[in-house]
Amino acid sequence: MKIEKFEDIPVWKLALKITKLIYDTSSTEKFSKDYGLKDQIRRAVVSISSNIVEWFEKNNNNELVRYLKIAKWSCWETRNQVYIALVVWYINQKDFDEINNLLLETWKQIGWFVKYLEELKKNLTTKKSAIRNSK
Repeated sequence: MKIEKFEDIPVWKLALKITKLIYDTSSTEKFSKDYGLKDQIRRAVVSISSNIVEWFEKNNNNELVRYLKIAKWSCWETRNQVYIALVVWYINQKDFDEINNLLLETWKQIGWFVKYLEELKKNLTTKKSAIRNSK
């Protein structure tokens, strides 16, 4: 599969799906009245897809990894807030499980990207070093 635009990135699509779920869930009457948690969870979940887009638009490997790591951290932040919503009864266990599982899957997929980019950088550095040492 060739990725030509950020809309082609499967993990971005997954992050968008989670964003929709969070917005729907946080719009319920009880949850929507907790302005602090509602705003914080929405900012965190939006950060996931936003940083994936930032990652896609960068040309520098260090920048790529940085934005992907921010997206991963946003997954954890969102998971924490979903746990809070569960324990204060803003969401039920079924909704929690669905959102949490999607966040974990997103976190894993982003992690694979990070690992791939770090390996790519390591291999490139090793090749450059070998070329310099052979001269």
